[in-house]
Amino acid sequence: MRTLTARVKQPTPAERVHSILSAAQSMTVITDGTHRAVHRLDNSGAMGHIHLHPPLDEPSVHTAAHSRTPVRLEFTDIAPTSVRDRIRARLTVTGLLCEPYADDEPEGTCMEFGQAMLRDAEGRHFVTLDDLSRTAPDPLAAHESVMLTHLLDSHRELIPLLVRLVRPRPSKGMLRAIPLAMDRYGLTLRLEYPEAHADVRLPFATQVRSAEEAGPRIRGLLAAARRASHRNHLGA
Repeated sequence: MRTLTARVKQPTPAERVHSILSAAQSMTVITDGTHRAVHRLDNSGAMGHIHLHPPLDEPSVHTAAHSRTPVRLEFTDIAPTSVRDRIRARLTVTGLLCEPYADDEPEGTCMEFGQAMLRDAEGRHFVTLDDLSRTAPDPLAAHESVMLTHLLDSHRELIPLLVRLVRPRPSKGMLRAIPLAMDRYGLTLRLEYPEAHADVRLPFATQVRSAEEAGPRIRGLLAAARRASHRNHLGA
C-alpha cells in the first residue's frame, strides 16, 4: 500500500488514539487470562466504560489491600466503507485495574494507564497519557462513520470530482476511489488498483471545529475540484 501524505496535515498518533477510544463501539478486555468481547458501548466510546488514570507513585491503603490486576484493552479501527483492506489501525492499551473488571459496572472501571500502542500502515506508535491529555478530541470522530457512508451511498457521483484534486494524478488502471477516513484536517480517499491501493489526503482549507462545519469543508473541496477541472480544460 502507498500512502501519499508527505506534506499534508494529518492527525498525530495521539489524536488517532483519542479518536479510536472516543468512537469505539466494541473492544476486547483481556485480564486474568480471560478475553471479554465488549459490544454496544452505547455511543459513549470506550472511555465511558474505562476511566484512565495516571500511574500511582504509592498505592493507597485501599489499593494496597487489593492486588492490582494487569489488563489489556484491544481495539480495531475499521473503515466504515467497503474499501479493500478495511482495517485502518489496531490499538492496544495496557495498564492495571484496582478492582476486577465488570461489563455491567454502571460507573465504569478505573484503570491505571500504562501505555498505548497504535499499529497502522506507517508502523508502531507509542502514546503516553500525557500525550492524550494534551490532545483535544476530534470533533468528527463520533460522526465520521455516518458522514463517510452518506457520501458514498448518497453522493457517489461526486467522488470522481474529488479525485481531480489528487496530486500527483492517479496512475492509469485505477479501478475505483472510495472514502476511507475523515478528520478535522481533511478527507482521505483510497484509490484501488488491480494489485495495490494508495491512500491520498485532500486537506480542508481550515480545520473543522465542529461537526456542522464538515459539510461546508466538503463543498469547498468540490468547488476547488471544479475550478481545477475548468483550468485544465482551458489549458488543453
